[in-house]
Amino acid sequence: MIDRVFRLGLITEVFPDPADQPRLIELLRQARDQGAELAVLPELPLNGWAPGTRTPRAEDAEPLGGPRQQRLADAAREVGIAVLGGVILVDTDSGTRHNEAVLIDSAGVDLGRYRKIHLPEEEGYWETSHYEPGTEWPRVIDGLGLRVGLQICSDVNRPQGVQLLASQGAEVILAPRATPPSTYERWRVVLRANAVMSGAYLVSVNRPRPEPGASIGGPSIAIAPSGEVIAETSDPVQVVELRREVVEKAAREYPGYLERFPELYATAWGRLRRT
Repeated sequence: MIDRVFRLGLITEVFPDPADQPRLIELLRQARDQGAELAVLPELPLNGWAPGTRTPRAEDAEPLGGPRQQRLADAAREVGIAVLGGVILVDTDSGTRHNEAVLIDSAGVDLGRYRKIHLPEEEGYWETSHYEPGTEWPRVIDGLGLRVGLQICSDVNRPQGVQLLASQGAEVILAPRATPPSTYERWRVVLRANAVMSGAYLVSVNRPRPEPGASIGGPSIAIAPSGEVIAETSDPVQVVELRREVVEKAAREYPGYLERFPELYATAWGRLRRT
C-alpha cells in the first residue's frame, strides 16, 4: 500500500525523434523537481502516430531492448525518476507486433509490461493493421511504493481489465491514450467510472495534438477513487498527489466492499464463448 503521499507527473507530450531526447529529459526533470517519483507518458510516446494510416512500417517497431526502450531507460536513469512509456514491440522470430506499455524505475530497470488487448480499426486509428491484441491479462506491478496497474487507451472501454487489477489490489491504474478531442467527454465519463469501480486512482495521459491521418488531442486527466477529477490539463507537465488513506477509504465504502464473484463470471464468459 501507499505509505505516504506519492507524487506522479502527467507528461502530455510525445518524442518521436531521437533528437527529441533533450526535450524528454527536460520535462522529466520538471516533473521530478516538483516532487514526482513517476512520470506517465502518452500512448506510444516515442513513435509518430503510426495507425493514422493502414500501412505498417518496419521502422515503427523494434525488438525487446530496442532503441526506443533504451531511450526511455536512459532518460529515467539520467533524471532519477520512474517512467511509464511504450513501444510497438516485434517478435523477431514470428514478426508478431504488439502495442506494449513499459514501466521503468528510476535506475532504468524494467519493472513490468502490458500489451494492449482492445484494438480499434477506424479512420485515424487503424490499429489492427499495425499490431495484434495482447494475450495475457494485466497484472499488478510492485516496486514503486504503490501497486500499479496498466491499461492502454481502448482497454478502459471494456471493464474486465480494470476489475482484474482492482482484485489484485491496484492502487493506481495508468492508462496512456491517443484520443480525439471530439470524444473527450465520453472518455471522461468512462475514465471516472473506471476509477469508482476499481477503487483506485486512474491516470490517463493523452497525446497532445493532431498527427497525420488522425485528429488527436484533448486533456490528460487524473481521477481519485471517488470519481473526483484531481487534475485535467493539456500542459506538458502536471504533478498530482496520491494518498494512501483515499484508497483505503474507497475499499471500505460502497462500491468498494462489494463481493466480486470471479468464478460466477468466469463460468458465464466461458459459456458465452462457446455459443
